[in-house]
Amino acid sequence: MLVLLPPSEGKATGGTGPALGTGSLSLRGLGDARETVLAELVELCSGDEDKAAEVLGLSPGLRGEIAKNAGLRTAATMPAGRLYTGVLYDALDLATLSAPARAAAERSLLVFSGLWGAVRIGDAVPSYRCSMGVRLPGLGALGAYWRGPMAEALPREAGDGMVLDLRSAAYATAWKPKGELAERTATVRVLQSKIVKGVEKRSVVSHFNKATKGRLVRDLLTAGLTPAGPRELAEALRDLGYVVEGDDTPAKAGKPWALDVVVTEL
Repeated sequence: MLVLLPPSEGKATGGTGPALGTGSLSLRGLGDARETVLAELVELCSGDEDKAAEVLGLSPGLRGEIAKNAGLRTAATMPAGRLYTGVLYDALDLATLSAPARAAAERSLLVFSGLWGAVRIGDAVPSYRCSMGVRLPGLGALGAYWRGPMAEALPREAGDGMVLDLRSAAYATAWKPKGELAERTATVRVLQSKIVKGVEKRSVVSHFNKATKGRLVRDLLTAGLTPAGPRELAEALRDLGYVVEGDDTPAKAGKPWALDVVVTEL
């Protein structure tokens, strides 16, 4: 099973690893595209600071990210699994996984990135600021830029297993499974259920969405589960105590399955 995750805007600091070598990253087929985006980002952030802030959508309090990007080629690195922080990654809590669960995470988790395309959690990268929604002057929208390279690399990574797609909308633009692979793919929407005046109301709440996705990935890894397909995934999650809906409605030809996980509290 391949699990697709969004990154986080917040990132850890204090890397101690050697400077980046893009050729050492997983998904070698993305190497040329990574070098192109990296060069564009470093050039942008080494020039006019106001332009860089505008392109990257940075508030005045985040201007320090520009200098960070300008120095990416010589910056210290850390494993991507430590770099990304935030609600989803707090709930996933990679650092406390058992050795077998950690090994499974290193095989199955892919974190999407506006700068790197996608990385595995063991890949050593520096802290950076560049979301998938950015339009770099020489490349345009990064979501569109990555579609070609991803279309070549990701099906090979998925192999004949299922894909659990937990990305946010911006990162989903970079790659969409097609054909038979799409039919082995499940997206997950997390709905918070509340009773209001005796009537159930459901809504999408960002914090619940991110935390639940992190927790369910951790639970699958800890239990050593590798569902063969979306229906099996729904069954596995129910066995783990989740309320799952949607597996009774098969995906349309060439489309992913859409599963809902319903929660009442974190």
